[in-house]
Amino acid sequence: MDDHDALPIIDVLGLGALAVDDLLYVDRYPEAESKIRVRRRQRQCGGQTGTALVAAARFGVRASYAGLLGEDDLSREVIANFAREGVETGWATVSPNARPAHSTIIVDETAKTRTILASVEGELGAAASGPDESAIRASRVLLIDHHGIEGNLRAVQIAHQSCRSVVADFERSAGPGFDELVDLVDHLIVSSRFAAELTGKGDPAEAVAALASTGRQLAAVTCGAAGCFYCAGTEPGTVRHQPAFAVDVADTTGCGDVFHGVYAAALSQALPPATCIRLAAAAAALKAAQCGGQAGIPTRDAIERFLAGPIG
Repeated sequence: MDDHDALPIIDVLGLGALAVDDLLYVDRYPEAESKIRVRRRQRQCGGQTGTALVAAARFGVRASYAGLLGEDDLSREVIANFAREGVETGWATVSPNARPAHSTIIVDETAKTRTILASVEGELGAAASGPDESAIRASRVLLIDHHGIEGNLRAVQIAHQSCRSVVADFERSAGPGFDELVDLVDHLIVSSRFAAELTGKGDPAEAVAALASTGRQLAAVTCGAAGCFYCAGTEPGTVRHQPAFAVDVADTTGCGDVFHGVYAAALSQALPPATCIRLAAAAAALKAAQCGGQAGIPTRDAIERFLAGPIG
């Protein structure tokens, strides 16, 4: 028996970015050389992978963080938040040089937009040589982002050796090794902006077709209020569209991360691609109706009730 056969199954194992977010809510985004009153402020944990794992846990699957954590106050805040949300951290690599991003997020409550000012002062994302191979082999889905390319490449190769699915949330090109990493991802979900950068195609349907042409299990391009275009490996060459669900938007912070987390969680339960996308889109819409990156993340029951209602 291999070591990983004796381990409990991890549904979604995440390696990427963590953050602590200070959210400032204003009537409008300030102009240069101006002063504006902050209507209210709040602090929540965030980060691409951090928020995605909380979304997976609220969906009801076993989620674990196995990237870098530090020994600072922000890391302790993230660990405490994960504990409250039921996200495991036993496989994380603790390093004195690591530190979650610390972001100030300005939310324009009139335009329903947000601007993120992220401070990255330490190592972030996947550790170069962690986690132990057994954790990756014991997972159903590996969730990565563009932080820690060397560690991500190692983890993806181990995941593929064990026929595990890899879901990626990339926001930008991240230097040497990034192109190789993109090619290795089974389920690639990116924004329309970054899809255009990767493919040179401004039309999201054309961009997703190009991203899917390498034989991935799924490529998807998210377009905010315009929904999501995707192409599944079960239907090569067929581009489908998932419309966005209509909600009263309060704050779009974390919507993309929630989309990735619920998609990964649904995938870990062997649900079909179209179902995974629909659940993810509904979760992102429900989150957008609430303030903050994590406070408004819905449970699976809430998602299914929403989809069973008149809007779904």
